[in-house]
Amino acid sequence: MKHKILVLHNIRSAQNVGAMFRTAEAIKIDEIIISGYTASPIDRFGRLEKKIAKSALGAEQMVAWRYSKNIIETLIELKQEKYNIVCVEQTKNSVDYKIHRPLDKEVIIMGNEVEGVAEEILELSDDIIELPMYGEKESLNVATSCGIVLYRLFDRH
Repeated sequence: MKHKILVLHNIRSAQNVGAMFRTAEAIKIDEIIISGYTASPIDRFGRLEKKIAKSALGAEQMVAWRYSKNIIETLIELKQEKYNIVCVEQTKNSVDYKIHRPLDKEVIIMGNEVEGVAEEILELSDDIIELPMYGEKESLNVATSCGIVLYRLFDRH
């Protein structure tokens, strides 16, 4: 049985978080793990995070999610459970996302809008994939990149 997890680490925009929840629900991601300072659908006072709700349009209530206080420990646990850890990031070792073939147990990690995926997370990853950029800009919005990657990897019916 295939199992797909999306990790959102240090995403600063709640609107981006909501957009990624919406995409995750559309492609049937099994779980979202939120870490670092990424906003959660429910704030620390138990209230709905309005900016996430506005862009997620209810998807934040349809996708299982949890907060990880220590993402490194969480990723180590997932690796012990035989998950393939995949970071979406531009590095000297990254490969074109179109050639990556997901395994049955896959974790996709999206990082900060400006800084990208943290180095200690990259070091734990099994694969690093990137979207090739042909224009003047060096990257896409994190939610846009997330949507492209999730559909490319998991829309295989």
